Amino acid sequence: QVQLQESGPGLVKPSQTLSLTCTVSGASISIPASYNYWAWIRQPPGKGPEWMGVISYSGSTYYNPSLKSRTSIHRDTAKNQFTLQLLSVTPEDTAEYYCAASRRLILGATSRDTYDYWGQGTQVTVSS
Repeated sequence: QVQLQESGPGLVKPSQTLSLTCTVSGASISIPASYNYWAWIRQPPGKGPEWMGVISYSGSTYYNPSLKSRTSIHRDTAKNQFTLQLLSVTPEDTAEYYCAASRRLILGATSRDTYDYWGQGTQVTVSS
């Protein structure tokens, strides 16, 4: 059974960098097997989900163009984790942040059935 678990600070101050980690169990993020793409999606309160970016099993990254200048996704293969960094956060970055796993690369995908596994989500609030 594949499981994903997000972790990180629940509260971040404006202008700071948000760092979130997704810890994966039951599958390897660096082996081209069943789940080759590891994504970050967020959902602000009262709004629809927003695709942020994805990292492949080989380490290739793809980002939402609207967030690309502030977003980076990295991985730690030894720990089987991938991370999201979001620079210069504002209150508009307040959201539930999810990590997810998929077999295929579908840029921009946010629907639940696109991904094979989801983390339970972690709430991030940006406030001073």
